[in-house]
Amino acid sequence: QVQLAESGGGSVQAGGSLRLSCAVSGYPHSMYYMGWFRQSPGKLRKGVAVIDSDGHTNYADSVKGRFTISQDNAKMTLYLQMNRLRPEDTDIYYCAERKLRIGAWSDFGLYNYWGQGTQVTVSS
Repeated sequence: QVQLAESGGGSVQAGGSLRLSCAVSGYPHSMYYMGWFRQSPGKLRKGVAVIDSDGHTNYADSVKGRFTISQDNAKMTLYLQMNRLRPEDTDIYYCAERKLRIGAWSDFGLYNYWGQGTQVTVSS
């Protein structure tokens, strides 16, 4: 079992920054994907960024160059540094964990564990 808890969301003006954190507890897979997803009401969750147990990262095209995913294994915490935020980045952001295996990193259906989400609101 893995428990995930996001924090760090809030309201910011366009061009600003936020850093999301995801505290991990329990027993994560030894080889894993840890990802950030976003979701709007009535829409499917979309992958934002992922990092695997070897430290490799992937990003959605819409956030490349603006967002950075990282992890602190000692603190068992996942981060998403969000810079140059845009109004279209507004969403609920979730962290998630799954075993590293075949399948697209952005396929939310493959993730086993989810946090409760944190709201990010970017005003113009």
